[in-house]
Amino acid sequence: MFTIVKIFVSAAIIAVITEISRRYPVQGGIIAALPIVSVLSIFWLYLQGEHIEKLSKFALGVVWGIPSTVVMLVIIGLALKNSIHLFVSLGLGVAGWLIFLLAQELVVKHFTS
Repeated sequence: MFTIVKIFVSAAIIAVITEISRRYPVQGGIIAALPIVSVLSIFWLYLQGEHIEKLSKFALGVVWGIPSTVVMLVIIGLALKNSIHLFVSLGLGVAGWLIFLLAQELVVKHFTS
């Protein structure tokens, strides 16, 4: 039952953000950039009884993902601005995200080993 509640609350938040974005694209983007998913995930994990250590690792993992997410959004934004089809833009953005994330991992492994 708790899983169903999580799904409905999370879906409702996404639906509200989408509706705001339809009317006010810039403000919708700003709201979408808020750490709603991260905070909601930490909240759900906490309610499910996860230890603080796990919540801390999750939060730091989110921080670790921010640079590659920025790269992805810049690629998608530039591609769409240059009239590249939506699905191609999304594919390029996800590919850029993956490449940047892997490169980030390689750099860290190189300097920590």
